[in-house]
Amino acid sequence: MAIIKGPAEWRSVLLARASAYDPDGSLAEAERAGAWVTWRKTAPTQSPASIIRSVSTADLRGRGGAGYPTGRKWQTVAAQGSDRRYVVANGYEADPGAQLDRTLMETDPHLVLEGLALAAFAVGARESFIAVKATYTTAVRRLRAAIRSAEEAGYIGQDALGAGFDLHIELRELQGAFVLGEETALLRSIEGKRPQPDQRPPYPAERGLWDKPTVVNNVETLAAVPWIVANGGEAYAKLGMNGQAGTTLVQLGGTVNRAGVAEVPMGIPLRDLLRGVAGGEPRGRLKALFIGGPSGGFLPPEALDTQLTPGSLSEMGAIMGSGSILALDGTTCLVDLATLMTRFMGDEACGKTIPCRIGTRRLYEIGERYITGRTRPTDQQLMADLCSDIRDGALCGHEISATNPLLSGMRYFRDEFDAHILRGECPAGVCRPLPPVAAQTPAAAPVSPRA
Repeated sequence: MAIIKGPAEWRSVLLARASAYDPDGSLAEAERAGAWVTWRKTAPTQSPASIIRSVSTADLRGRGGAGYPTGRKWQTVAAQGSDRRYVVANGYEADPGAQLDRTLMETDPHLVLEGLALAAFAVGARESFIAVKATYTTAVRRLRAAIRSAEEAGYIGQDALGAGFDLHIELRELQGAFVLGEETALLRSIEGKRPQPDQRPPYPAERGLWDKPTVVNNVETLAAVPWIVANGGEAYAKLGMNGQAGTTLVQLGGTVNRAGVAEVPMGIPLRDLLRGVAGGEPRGRLKALFIGGPSGGFLPPEALDTQLTPGSLSEMGAIMGSGSILALDGTTCLVDLATLMTRFMGDEACGKTIPCRIGTRRLYEIGERYITGRTRPTDQQLMADLCSDIRDGALCGHEISATNPLLSGMRYFRDEFDAHILRGECPAGVCRPLPPVAAQTPAAAPVSPRA
């Protein structure tokens, strides 16, 4: 995936070393580019509490989509009276086509490991894990090599840096479903169990991996920690826009002029994001932005002033999710795309709860009737009721967000939905609606002559 550079005034934290060293090269080459410098200075001289304070001051929030304060999570884990704690770096990108975590792990594996080491030191975890898709073969190879070289240098392992701190990092290659993006399902998979989400509370910070306090952070979140510790939390907080802290990665696709992965200030308006890294307004007339992956939402051009934050996007009916931003023009049928995304979410349901297992399948069936001209008079109300039932009975984020494509589509593009539902037409010319069922009266069967 191509890396797109933004304007010079946008400070890069996560991709600053993306081409500064060869990820397949030696540890010495990575160190010349700045790898492990913060860890070597911090572990022997600073206290774990000071690191947590820096992260809290930075207002670093989870980059996996939820936006929970990282410092608060670390404080909770550190305060637990347990003989064992864990840190899990979530690099399992569940969304199809998502490349953000993969790009980060492949281009700068040492940055991810250094952030993980700092997190483990801060909360007192002697064992940590990096969860990666087994199909990310390049990322797996480079992370394994980086772990091995860090162990040989004494940066991690037994008595790391001679500071009396033990830290063992293990890479876990996982194969599974979309639900592995949910933190409790991910922990169950690491334990070798069926990956299904757990009821919360208790949260993993209190009872996580093997019922011990566990920090679960996205690899992008951890990759920001070395910069924060080296430069201070206040400096990181100033990198964002509109009162937001830090930077984040986004993946641009669709009809944009430049597609790829970019690092942008958190809180940036979508309009400025498109101008700064996507080469301006998309080619042709922009119809919608689909933001957040399969469980994301559609936003109209009138919403381009929306800020890139979990809260702002949620209010508009979308999510941060995988960080994907897909620009769509008039050749895309939003009803068809929303139906496809709903089918994906239904297929990927783990089956633990009835509202998700059955409700998402029924939603897809309603969408299928929309795009084939077989709608029923009660479909619109049935869809609204199903969406409410699924969200109200949700056990995890999969259920809560599964309804986003259809709900946001109906919210902003009602005319296009009505064209399918009421008139059997597809304005984009994509769907092939069938005539109403009532008009399909079979011809009378021929009467056989009497013998």
